[in-house]
Amino acid sequence: MATFGSLSDRLTDTFKNLRTKGKLTPSDVDGTVREIRRALLDADVALDVVKEFTGKVRERALSDEVNKALNPAQQVVQIVNEELVAILGGQQRRLQFAKKPPTVIMLAGLQGAGKTTLAGKLGKWLIKDGHTPLLVAADLQRPNAVTQLQIVGEQAGVPVYAPEPGNGVGNPVKVAKDAMKFAETKQYDTVVIDTAGRLGVDAELMKQAADIRKATDPDEVLFVIDAMIGQDAVATAKAFQDGVDFTGVVLSKLDGDARGGAALSVASVTGRPIIFASTGEGLDDFEPFHPDRMASRILDLGDILTLIEQAQEAFDEDEARKVAEKFATDSFTLDDFLKQMQQLRNMGSIKKMMGMLPGAGQMKQQLDNFDEREIVRTEAIIQSMTTAERTTPKLLNGSRRLRIAKGSGTTVTEVNQLVNRFEQAAKMMKTVAKGGVPNVPGMGPIPGAGYAGKGKPQPKKKGSRSGNPAKRAAENAALASGVKPAGNAPAGTGFGLGSGNKAKAGGPSEEELAALQKFMGR
Repeated sequence: MATFGSLSDRLTDTFKNLRTKGKLTPSDVDGTVREIRRALLDADVALDVVKEFTGKVRERALSDEVNKALNPAQQVVQIVNEELVAILGGQQRRLQFAKKPPTVIMLAGLQGAGKTTLAGKLGKWLIKDGHTPLLVAADLQRPNAVTQLQIVGEQAGVPVYAPEPGNGVGNPVKVAKDAMKFAETKQYDTVVIDTAGRLGVDAELMKQAADIRKATDPDEVLFVIDAMIGQDAVATAKAFQDGVDFTGVVLSKLDGDARGGAALSVASVTGRPIIFASTGEGLDDFEPFHPDRMASRILDLGDILTLIEQAQEAFDEDEARKVAEKFATDSFTLDDFLKQMQQLRNMGSIKKMMGMLPGAGQMKQQLDNFDEREIVRTEAIIQSMTTAERTTPKLLNGSRRLRIAKGSGTTVTEVNQLVNRFEQAAKMMKTVAKGGVPNVPGMGPIPGAGYAGKGKPQPKKKGSRSGNPAKRAAENAALASGVKPAGNAPAGTGFGLGSGNKAKAGGPSEEELAALQKFMGR
């Protein structure tokens, strides 16, 4: 999440300095709060919000809940996390649907905030949630706004009501009224109204938005705000709250490179919850806003729940079960590998998914260098193979690999790397399917982890191994009494040259010692 990248880095570095301290003094707390204040101000968070936030953090950090904690640094991180959740709205707030359809959702905001694109994203999300939405083109001011909404609606698979051509022609209030009647007639259960915006807040904009609200009596008025707007976000939000009185906030362009303080300011200043967040340009880059998950992302603690939800949407449970069975029976093929890659790509950006893992901020450079097109190249290589080659990779000799490389626009080296990765993955997953723990390439076996396919190693028998019964009995008696037998002395030194007893079996011979001295130049 690029918007909070710099803020996340600053906060993470601040907490690193705390982890080396067993007990926090007031000066340590003051220094930490000072760094948090600077990080928030640099991120364009409103000054009033920063003062309130740092005041609460300092008060709690100096209290007994930190002083008596076993790990004070972790307790401070927990306090910052909880206060971040509070200024982001506390708990998730869902859309409020009308008891009698249609539910009317009105979008408001400045021009360029992304209302039209967001209308399509919201419509697609509503379809996934089991609703039948209708998009209404009530932005008749901006050039080609109606056409844009029609294109976005077609891409999202959502019908659009657009009786007027726009470009300054038509009455947006009448369009909104007629859309309500149309939705009731055609039995659409949700109506999303895209309204006009301006480059800045003015009386005409507010009057038009207020008139549409009076005419349609919407169940939700969503204020769409650009996360990159900076300090002006607070003034804009207050102006819309006074003029239209929105019920919720939608953050757009959270994938941008700006500092993103607007997101941390709007909910706290207006008292209105953030309901949705737009995280990219694609129509699927849209998700309900969870304050606790967003706070975890900012603090580089990860967002595993969102990652799991995305995986559940993209992966077919029955297909996953079949693949698990193939792993266990050693029948996993390159065709199955291709299907898994395609399902992974359906989840969205690999970088975004990896960014949801805890500690992803420490892998920022690796994530930036990651090439998303690698999956496309992998698909091209596998699709250039014949059915027999996908089923039995052992058929891939040199001439076949050269043909595949030419057919996929890659090199033979890339084909070889793919085959090697597939064999390693199949071997690892087969081990996992049988209940074992695989050797990760480059890491070796995991300490303490066994392999379920092998029997438990038998403990070595303690006692003498001498073939002489009398000697064996004497040595066993010595072991039982706790005395180490002399015969069990180490058989060699650290260099494997014997213990000095030449007569002992297994020691180096005279010829070996002579050869060693000759090798060392003696």
